[in-house]
Parts: sequence; structure tokens; C-alpha cells
Amino acid sequence: MSTVATDRQDERLQQREGLRGALTDVVERARGGDLGVIPVVVGLIVIWSVLQILNPIFLSSQNLVNLTMESAAVGIIALGIVCVLLVGQIDLSVGSVSGLSGAVLAVLFVDQGLPVWLAISAAVIMGAAIGWVYAQLFNRFGVPSFVITLAGLLGFLGLQLYVLGTKGAINLPFDSGLVNFAQLAFLPGWLAYTLAVVAAVWLFASGYLHARERRAAGLSSKSTSALVMRSAALLVALLFVVWYLGQTRGVGWMFVFFVALVLIMHYLLSRTQWGRSVYAVGGNVEAARRAGINVKQVYTSVFVLCSSLAAVGGILAAARLAAANQSSGGGDVNLNAIAAAVIGGTSLFGGRGTAFGALLGIIVIQSISSGLTLLNLDSSIRFMVTGAVLLLAVVVDSVSRRSRTSHGRA
Repeated sequence: MSTVATDRQDERLQQREGLRGALTDVVERARGGDLGVIPVVVGLIVIWSVLQILNPIFLSSQNLVNLTMESAAVGIIALGIVCVLLVGQIDLSVGSVSGLSGAVLAVLFVDQGLPVWLAISAAVIMGAAIGWVYAQLFNRFGVPSFVITLAGLLGFLGLQLYVLGTKGAINLPFDSGLVNFAQLAFLPGWLAYTLAVVAAVWLFASGYLHARERRAAGLSSKSTSALVMRSAALLVALLFVVWYLGQTRGVGWMFVFFVALVLIMHYLLSRTQWGRSVYAVGGNVEAARRAGINVKQVYTSVFVLCSSLAAVGGILAAARLAAANQSSGGGDVNLNAIAAAVIGGTSLFGGRGTAFGALLGIIVIQSISSGLTLLNLDSSIRFMVTGAVLLLAVVVDSVSRRSRTSHGRA
């Protein structure tokens, strides 16, 4: 009965039109515990407001360009963490895998003289192989993912040191296309504005086609006016962002690449059978198994995706630094990637979260880091503030989960 009531409630919410209806939709979903990205957006507004008051340079175009470029590498790693968390598992080794991938890239590209595309391919394939091994240990032997990836964290850190050898660090050529992509490549203005328009049109077209499919099946759907308002709001926001960042260097290709990966992952999770299977496994493993879903195959796919994206993030981090060294992937990379996924709204309990959580979460973390650096505060303060934000995100997730349960929406 609760499921039927929930479906009818969703239909009523989707049938409302106009701005007032959209706001009412958001409020009623929030009351039911379906907060979505509301907490992280509100948190980001608060963080930006406080940091701007403390230092007017924070929201300058130059600083925001730097912020977006610094967010990309770890953000891509966080995108992989989102996939693993959606099925209720964890990967603690993404930092070590990213560092090892950067080391493999440097050795093959610089020391062995292989073409850069071949070195990149080898590093990503290695990352995928690591995820496959994790999945086999988890599926065949039942070893908890926490233990498997903790062992990977230590083992691949040691392998990274071994690969780098006595050199300890390998510099990447500044004139290589990879380093240029990570440091100096920015979209021309006309292309940035064109992509903003394309994104808004795509949002409307995909929403309209999805709504038409639902109406043809006799199901409720969002009204055309609501879709137009949503797309118009996105268009205005993107045009402003492109204009503002264009006051200095503009939008970096590396950040565009990160956003493109987020959009691809969002499509896979929201519009494909695989994505529905991921959410089903994260929501209830036994129910998913009885529904005919190949649970082991789903686990394998998310572990492979997570390690592959960690490898891509490590490659871009090395390119951004123009070097791979013994500290690559170390420090707070691992923790920031996991924290970004959780802060972005991905539930630690599995079954809830979106690809956009990685984007929003890493922007929150990078904003804290950038803002406190501008204030000349010690890194210890940054760790404490990030930890407090992470704890608050988990508390919000736990409270909203209880609320969803009480409203029959868990």
C-alpha cells in the first residue's frame, strides 16, 4: 500500500506546472526525505559567501578558473567512488591506484619513449585490471571490499615506489600535448558559449523525449513548461559562468573533460538497464538477485569503473604537475575523493546518489582548500573544516534516510 501511495504522490508532484508547482515539488520531496542535491548546494552557497566576505579575491574569475582546473583530477576519481558507493561498497585504494598510474605513464612515456597515447592506454588498462581483480576477490571469496582495497592501498603504494625506482620522480615534457591539455588548454570563447547552448538544448530535448515516452505508456510526466523553465535556467547559469570565467583564461579543457565524464555517467546510471541494476543492487541485494539481476556482474562493473577512473585521474594529476613522483596519489587525494562523493549526496548505505554528486562534492572540497589558502591558514585548519563538512553530510544522509523510511520512500 505504501508503494502505491508513493507512486500516486509522485504523479501529483510531476503534474504541477509553473514555478510555484516546481517549488512545491521540491518542498514536498524534501519533507519526505528526498533531499537530492539541496544540502550540498546550500552548503556551497554558505561556504562561498563566508570565504568571499573574508577574502574578496575568492570569487574572482582568476581564482575560480584555478579552482575548476584543480578540481578535475580528484573529481574524476570521486566519480568512480560514486559508482562503488551506489552498490554499498567502498574502494580505499583509489589514491594509490592513481599514483601508480601516473608512475606507469611517466616510465613508459619518458623512460621507454613510447607514444603518449600508448602510455595512457597502458595505465588505464592497468587500472581496469586492478578493479577486475578486486571484483573476483569479492565475488568468489567473499572478502569485504574494505579489506581488499585497504590491502590494495598498501600494495600499490609499494608498487608505485618500485616502478619509479631510485629516481623517485620523473618529469613530463612541458611541450607534450598531455601537459598542455592539463595546464594551458582552454576553450575559445565561441566554443564555450556554443557548448552552453547545446547543453541547455540537450537537457530540454532529453527531458521532452522522456516525458513523451512516459505519456505514451500512460504514466505521469513533467509538463513542457517545467522543462522549458529548467532548460532556460541552465542556459542562463551556463552563459554567466562562461562569461565570468572568460574574464581571465576561460574554461579549461580538462574541466570540460571532467564534466563530460559526469554527463556520460549520469546517462548510464539514469537511462540504461545497467544503471537501474546498480541502484537495485545498492538498494537491496537479495531483491535484485531474485529479480534476475546478475549481481556479481554489477559488482565487477563498478569495481572496474572505479579503478579505471582512478587511473585517469592519476594521469591528469601527473600531467597537471608535469611530473610523477613518490608522493603522487598520496596525501589527502584518497580521502578527498571519498569525501567528495559523500558530500555530493551519495549515500554510504548504497542505492542513492548521482554522478553530479562527484562534481558538486569536489567543488565544495576544493573551495574550502582554495579559500583557506587565500586566507594563509595552515593546512590543519583545512583538514578540520573538511572533516566537519563530511560529518555533517553523513548526518544529513542518515536523517533523510530515516525520513524516507517513515514516509514509505526508502
